[in-house]
Amino acid sequence: MTDVFEAATGDGPAELLAGRDRAAQVQTAYQGLLQIRSLTGAAPAEWELRQTVRAVALALEAGGLAPSATDAEGARTATGYRVRAGDRAGAVCVDWLGPPGSGAAQEEEQRLSQCARVLTSAGWEALLYKGPRNRRFLEVEPPMPPRGG
Repeated sequence: MTDVFEAATGDGPAELLAGRDRAAQVQTAYQGLLQIRSLTGAAPAEWELRQTVRAVALALEAGGLAPSATDAEGARTATGYRVRAGDRAGAVCVDWLGPPGSGAAQEEEQRLSQCARVLTSAGWEALLYKGPRNRRFLEVEPPMPPRGG
């Protein structure tokens, strides 16, 4: 059975991210995505638009940002980004989360700004918002097509 690569969304166990081959797998997957974009002339590509959570997570991981992680009970075990489906179709949200006492809330604005830079350079639109309990998050979506005239 072959292992299937999954981009880290920040909701999985840290053990899946460990291993010396992980960085190479991430870069191989991201380079493949860039080749698809090159061949289709679309950024984001059609696959990314159908799998926005996975595509955004791949861009963040390929950009060198660390994902959060959870244990079997769902408790946070590592500080980093978490990508989740947004409230609107085609949009995803990125949070900066960590275990209690990790300081994730204090660093979220700076870290989410880093995430936004990575995503913008990868062809996505990313806007920083303040949500419940004044926690910040990014709303990420594909760029608007240019208006024809």
